Amino acid sequence: MHQNGYHPSTANAITRYFNKATLPTQQQTLGQIAVEILSEGRNLNRKAICTKLLCRLEQASSPEEESHYHVLIGMLFDR
Repeated sequence: MHQNGYHPSTANAITRYFNKATLPTQQQTLGQIAVEILSEGRNLNRKAICTKLLCRLEQASSPEEESHYHVLIGMLFDR
């Protein structure tokens, strides 16, 4: 059952995804992305998170930054 666009299964999946982030920088990045998505008035879901990560990956200025985003994208699709 969903109410006001809230889907419990989606929320659980996103929560599990955030819990996989072990490094503080991973959690910080995901937190920043979540704030950006919600500030834009969009729903927080895998597609929105993936889109933001891909945009950041395209704008990465170093191999380390690219690796950081690749890891987060990989975690997003690892079930």
